[in-house]
Amino acid sequence: MSRSAARGREEAEALIARLGRLHPKKIDLSLGRLQRLLARLGHPEQKIAPAIHVAGTNGKGSAVAFMRAILEAAGFGVQVYTSPHLVRFNERIRLASKGGGVLVDDTALVDALSACERLNAGDPITFFEITTAAAFLIFSEHPADVVLLEVGLGGRLDATNVIEHTAATVLTPISIDHTEFLGSTLEEIAGEKAGILKRGVPAIVAHQEAAALAVIERIGEKVGARLAVAGEHWSAHEERGRLVYADETGLLDLSRPRLFGRHQIENAGVAIAALRFSEAFKVPPAAIEAGMSEVDWPARMQRLSSGRLVARLPEGAELWLDGGHNVACALAIAGALAEIEERVPRPLVLVAGMLANKDAEGFLACFADLARHVFAVPVPAEASRKPEEIAAAAKCAGLVTEPAASVEEALDRVGALQLEAPPRVLITGSLYLAGAVLALNGTPPV
Repeated sequence: MSRSAARGREEAEALIARLGRLHPKKIDLSLGRLQRLLARLGHPEQKIAPAIHVAGTNGKGSAVAFMRAILEAAGFGVQVYTSPHLVRFNERIRLASKGGGVLVDDTALVDALSACERLNAGDPITFFEITTAAAFLIFSEHPADVVLLEVGLGGRLDATNVIEHTAATVLTPISIDHTEFLGSTLEEIAGEKAGILKRGVPAIVAHQEAAALAVIERIGEKVGARLAVAGEHWSAHEERGRLVYADETGLLDLSRPRLFGRHQIENAGVAIAALRFSEAFKVPPAAIEAGMSEVDWPARMQRLSSGRLVARLPEGAELWLDGGHNVACALAIAGALAEIEERVPRPLVLVAGMLANKDAEGFLACFADLARHVFAVPVPAEASRKPEEIAAAAKCAGLVTEPAASVEEALDRVGALQLEAPPRVLITGSLYLAGAVLALNGTPPV
C-alpha cells in the first residue's frame, strides 16, 4: 500500500470511529434522525437506482450475493449495501464497475462521511444511521441500474427503510433473534421484518414457520404488497446434484450453487424469484446459470485453503469458516457439515466464539452428534462471551471442550488431539470472529 493510500485509510478509520460516538446507544431503532439528515443532504435516497430491499433473520447476505452475481452476469450495474463488514468498513458499500462491482474507495468514503458529519452538526444519530446516509449519498453520485439493500436490524424501523420506492422486497427465513429490539415472539419479530413491504411491490417470501407466515400475509394484505411465497408461487430444490427452480412462467434446471450447504438452495431460489417476479429486470436464464457458479459470499461455509492460520494446522487438515451466530444458522451449518462428511469423512473440531447475547448452548447443541472436540475462544468485541462460559455451554450440550486464549492458540492445539485422521476444523459462532479470522489469515474480502 502506498503512503497516500495508507493515510486515506487511516483518515477513514478515524472518521468512522468518531461517528460511532454520536449516539450513546449502538442500536436505537428509529427513522426520524436519519430522515432529518437526509433532508439536509438533499434527499440522496430519492436519487438512487431502483432498490431490492432484503430483510429476514438468516440468509439475507447470501440472497444479496446471488442477486448480485446474476445481475452482473446479465450486464446490469449493481450497487450493494450490506452489514456488518468483516474486515474493513468499505465492504459494506459496493459500487458498479465494468466487469463487476468494486468496494468503495477510501477517498469517496471519507468525502461522504465527512459531508454527513458536517450536516448532522453534532445531533444525536446512531452509527448505522449516519453511515447509511453516507451510502445513499455515494450511491446517488455513481450510476447504476439497481441497488441491493440489506436491512441492518428488523425492518420497519431500520435505517434502510427510509426508501419509499422499491423494485422488490425479500423476506428470507425468520427466526428468534435480537429479542431485545424486535420482540420476544416469532410473531412480533416477523411483524418488524415485514415492515419493509410496500404497496404494489412484489414481496418474495422464503419458507417460513406458520406463525411468521401468517403475520407476513396479514401485513402484505394490509399494505397491498404482491406476495410470492415459497412453495405456493415458486419453488427451489435440489435434484440429482442440480438446482431446480420453478414458478408460473417456467422451470430452470441449473448448476448447484457455488456457496456450500443445502440451505443455499433456498437462498438461491429467493434471489431468482426476486428477479423474475420484479418487472424492473429482464434476466436471461444464461445469466442465472452463470450466477450460480460465480457467486461469492465470504465467511459462509468458506473453505480457507491457504493463509497464515491454515499453516498452523497439522498437515492434511481442512480449515472452514462460517460467521453464523444463532440456532437457525447452526442447524444450517450442521447440515452442510453432515453433507461434507458423507463425501469425505474426517473428525470435526469446532473453534467457537460467541457474543454474550447469543444462545451458546442452543447453538453448540446442533453439533453434538458431529463435533469431536470444541475449543472455546473470545470474540474481538466488547460483548464477547468468555471462553470459559462458551466451554461450559458446550459441555452442557454434551460436547468435549476446553477454553483457549485465542484462535491461534486453539489451532496450535489441534495437533495434540488424539484423532485418527487429519481433522476438519470449523471456526464459527460470530461474524466479528469471522472477520478477525480473515484478517489474521491474510485473506480479507475484496
